[in-house]
Amino acid sequence: MRYDDKTINSVTELIDNLKNDIPSHSNHIWFRGQANQEWKLIPTLGRKKKFSPEKENYLIKRFRQNATQLVSYSHHSKWDWLLTMQHHGVPTRLLDWSENALIGLYFAVCEKPKYDGAFWILLPSLLNKNSNIEPNYSVDIPSFDDPILDNYSTSNLVRETTSHLDPIAVIVPRINPRIQAQLGVFTLMHRDPKPIEEVGDGEHIWRYIIPSGSKKNIIKELKILGINKFSLFPELSSIGEILREEIK
Repeated sequence: MRYDDKTINSVTELIDNLKNDIPSHSNHIWFRGQANQEWKLIPTLGRKKKFSPEKENYLIKRFRQNATQLVSYSHHSKWDWLLTMQHHGVPTRLLDWSENALIGLYFAVCEKPKYDGAFWILLPSLLNKNSNIEPNYSVDIPSFDDPILDNYSTSNLVRETTSHLDPIAVIVPRINPRIQAQLGVFTLMHRDPKPIEEVGDGEHIWRYIIPSGSKKNIIKELKILGINKFSLFPELSSIGEILREEIK
C-alpha cells in the first residue's frame, strides 16, 4: 500500500491525515469505510465460494423477474440491473465507494462496535493504471457505456472463459436516490476475486484504522455534521429508525 497504516480517533484527525497524505495532483479521490479492519476489498459476490459469471447471470435474471414492476428508473442494460441489485442486498461484482470522505467514515463506524474499523482511500486513476487501463484523457474514469467495460460485462464473462483481468474503477449513472445521496462510485471485479489492495504496486490505496473505542464518538461528530442514516439512505425506513433511537 502507498502508506503504512495510521490510527484515527476523530473527524479532525481524519482531515489532518488526508491533507498530509493525498497527493496534490490527484484529480479523483474515493473513500470506503469497513466496520472490520480484517475485511479485504472484495465485492460480495467475490466472497462467495466458487464464484462464476453464470451465477451472476442467474441472479440478474431472477432479480429482473420480480423487480421490473417495482423500479422507478427504466433499466436498459444489465449494468443498470447490477446497480439496483447492489443497493438492495444482492451479491454483485461491484464494490461501493464514495466521493465524500465523511460518508466513507460513517460506514467504518456505524456497525460492529467491538471491532476496529478501516477507512480506505483510493486513487482510482492509479488503480486503473495498475490494471492497464490508460484512457486518452488522463483523468478520465470509464463508465458503463465505454467499450473497455465490454470485457467486464456479465455476458462476455459467460461467453468466454480464458481472460483474467484486474479490478478497475468505474463511474456510473446515479439511478436511484441512495446512490446519489452517497455520491456513489464503484470498483468492478473481473473474473478473479483479487482484493483492490493487492493490485499492481499498491500505490493507489491506503487506509486508516479506527479503534473500536473511538467509533461511538465519531458517530456523534458525524451526526453534528449532518451525516446520519437518513442522509445516506433517504427512505421512509431510515426516518423510522432515527425516530426509534430518539425515544429510547
